[in-house]
Amino acid sequence: LTPTGSTSTKVELRGNVLLLECIAAGLPTPVIRWIKEGGELPANRTFFENFKKTLKIIDVSEADSGNYKCIARNTLGSVHHVISVTVKAAPYWITAPRNLVLSPGEDGTLICRANGNPKPRISWLANGVPI
Repeated sequence: LTPTGSTSTKVELRGNVLLLECIAAGLPTPVIRWIKEGGELPANRTFFENFKKTLKIIDVSEADSGNYKCIARNTLGSVHHVISVTVKAAPYWITAPRNLVLSPGEDGTLICRANGNPKPRISWLANGVPI
């Protein structure tokens, strides 16, 4: 089985295409199956290529992080490999701040919600000066 060993790791960026590959040798030719440990493969974003040797997940997100197992099996036995996938993400807006127009003496609230992996640090500045 390629990759060799029982485990490997893969890092992918949010929004990209995740490609995982397992190539098995044997006679009779092994059939390859993919599973996500403790979860499901995303039904509408998962594709198999090269007779299931390649698992392709499009538009990955942090929820796609986890352990993916390829299992190669024929009538004489089976072998497997686990690929630990981490999806990283540049900061992105959950709720972007909006312009706020206030009259003198009026209160207002600015909301800024962002996410990413690693988790972004949020800073507030007024006219370029930290608050």
